[in-house]
Amino acid sequence: MTDRRLAPLTALSTLTRRPRAGAHLPTPGHGLPAVVEGRSRIIDNAVYSDGRRVATPATAEESREELSAGEDRLAWLGLYRPEPQELGALAELYDLPELAVEDAIKAHQRPKFERYGSTLFVVLKSARYRDEAEEVEFGELHLFLGADFAITVRHSESPDLSRVRRRLESEPALLAKGSEAVLYATLDAVVDGYKPVVDGLANDIDEIETEVFRGDPGVSRRIYELSQEVLEFQRASVPLTGILAAITAGFDKYGVDEELRSYLRDVADHVTQVNERAEAFRLQLRDILTVNATLVAQRQNDEIRELTEASIAQGEEVKKISAWAAILFAPTLVGTVYGMNFENMPELSWQFGYPMALTLMAAVSLVLYVIFKRRDWI
Repeated sequence: MTDRRLAPLTALSTLTRRPRAGAHLPTPGHGLPAVVEGRSRIIDNAVYSDGRRVATPATAEESREELSAGEDRLAWLGLYRPEPQELGALAELYDLPELAVEDAIKAHQRPKFERYGSTLFVVLKSARYRDEAEEVEFGELHLFLGADFAITVRHSESPDLSRVRRRLESEPALLAKGSEAVLYATLDAVVDGYKPVVDGLANDIDEIETEVFRGDPGVSRRIYELSQEVLEFQRASVPLTGILAAITAGFDKYGVDEELRSYLRDVADHVTQVNERAEAFRLQLRDILTVNATLVAQRQNDEIRELTEASIAQGEEVKKISAWAAILFAPTLVGTVYGMNFENMPELSWQFGYPMALTLMAAVSLVLYVIFKRRDWI
């Protein structure tokens, strides 16, 4: 590979790292068994010359041999969830950095790009919106880029790198620019995959707004879950801004091809738009959560007020019942006393005893009625 094709890669990063002491790379030379050819996780394996496929080797070893058959050749190997032994074998063949291979084996890395000598290691986070579950599915993609090779390690279903390969093969002039063209096309595919996610999240937020004002009791949980998806989406998309800024900063210094510059600027614009919408989603969900809490509090206050009003009404009824019970109790008490018919009760033989008892009953009842009436009990 000539210096012309190596220079754009050099523009991507100046970061280097030393291997940790005692770190062991899982290669066949370290006591692990060699990769069984029948169980290879290599999805596609091709060697290109001037952007055109000139060989489709059956193994990674054959790809390495094909590179020496001519100048300006590029080997592009695509792997899907490879075994550690297989990555170890590739590391030995293409002199891949030990720490980067460890990261690719473990996965679950943050989006980043790092340079180890002449090899660039890039981690990207893909996202896919699943309509049936109304949720975002995240994936991870690792790229090893050298002067004459590009190795993509996919740990998820998305993005579909076969489409990326077909696109570049249909544009030999672009693929002829080397492994940096593979990086551009992969970045473009990852960012393009964000658009359906953004549209799906926007639709979910619209549904949540409707549920909030409809008083759905389960909407608070859905708001929280969607907020977590937006944050996870931002963790995937926001670091791309730094990666693309580093690439852009090296355009003039390393003489990156003008066509590739325009492509990468377009990808950077799309990333900016995605990040702006994701941040708007985060703020919108925060506001929706606040509105929902307010509406819940209002509904609770309305329920408490209704309960209070019902309690007050019940209290008024109890007062009325109690007042009438007291009024009726007075004549009952008098009648009960004189109904005992003891022989030594003087009033029993009194000529005016009966009228006096009736008058006493009426007087006590009237007095009680007046008292309760003044107190608005009846």
